[in-house]
Amino acid sequence: MTPEALLANWNAAWRAVGVAGADEALCIELQHRYCEPQRHYHTLQHLGECLSWFEREKSLAERPGEVALALWFHDAIYDVHAHDNEARSADWARSAMLERGAQAEAAERVHALVMATRHDAVPEGRDAELLIDIDLSILGADRARFDEYERQVHAEYAFVPDEIRLPRRRVILQRFLSREAIYTTPRMHALLEAQARANLVRSIAATNLIQPPRARDCAA
Repeated sequence: MTPEALLANWNAAWRAVGVAGADEALCIELQHRYCEPQRHYHTLQHLGECLSWFEREKSLAERPGEVALALWFHDAIYDVHAHDNEARSADWARSAMLERGAQAEAAERVHALVMATRHDAVPEGRDAELLIDIDLSILGADRARFDEYERQVHAEYAFVPDEIRLPRRRVILQRFLSREAIYTTPRMHALLEAQARANLVRSIAATNLIQPPRARDCAA
């Protein structure tokens, strides 16, 4: 998305949650976060792709402003050595909304949406389903973009030796492939499911078959 499109999405999201005069300084701060040097996949490219999907599919949302803000914040904090990125990002989203006058109920829902991006459970509710489908849209990207994504994720975890990183990655991808459906919203399922499964099968086959150690996962 262009800088103008990002700002338009940001302003619309805040208006939708009842906050007039969105904080553009916070918008810029978040964009700077997505440009941090340790990031290779969880960047402005990923945020822009997510928000582009949101603009196409937002009619499915019960509370579109909350979904948009959850997307803005879902990777706001990204430390490849940490275990609590989602929790810290969710806390930031909630506090930012409360400080700017959003209703507490809306802030709590956005917190829950960001926490859903841990991908440790099947999403419940239309907004969570849409958010997670958007976050996972990269799995159903065309082959060239998916391969770029794979290189980007491996670059973020380049400090982990291959014999540990590749089996862990294989387990993460197999979890998605083993789901009855990767995408739960009808249109994204129709558009992305088959390609996502083909991408995952190919990626899993490319990793070695060493049993993964019982240690922290590499991010999806």
